Amino acid sequence: MTIQIGDTLPSGKLKTATAEAIGETSTDELFKGKTVVLFAVPGAFTPTCDAKHLPGYIEQAAALRAKGVDTIACLSVNDAFVMKAWGKSAGIGQDVLMLADGNGDYVKALGLELDATGFGMGKRSQRFALVVKDGVATQVCVESGGEFKVSAAEAVLALI
Repeated sequence: MTIQIGDTLPSGKLKTATAEAIGETSTDELFKGKTVVLFAVPGAFTPTCDAKHLPGYIEQAAALRAKGVDTIACLSVNDAFVMKAWGKSAGIGQDVLMLADGNGDYVKALGLELDATGFGMGKRSQRFALVVKDGVATQVCVESGGEFKVSAAEAVLALI
């Protein structure tokens, strides 16, 4: 079942990479007592994700924080090393937390997995954005195939 407005997000573990090591982030800790915008992309360094989706959240980070967002997090079914390199390449600084869902377990738990095997990309995430307040989805913005509208930073900003 796909996550819906009013649903509590499932518990899960995601990976992050720092200069020192690979770390693990609990989604329970990530969402507890905070307002989080979690956006997901089909793949790091892929055209729309790299040229529009991630840059939009970097550009809108201050505006999102001004509306009460504590954390902006980017999720992809990639490994933590790729997410770290993508964040560095994009110049995220402290604006966006890069989260790796290497096996796609979390996007599957959300009901937002994407079968991209026909494109040689394996199992991935659909393109989406969630606004999460204290672990509960208050906005669920899932793109239709190939589109980039409702999960863009500007669109999410207008909903908050």
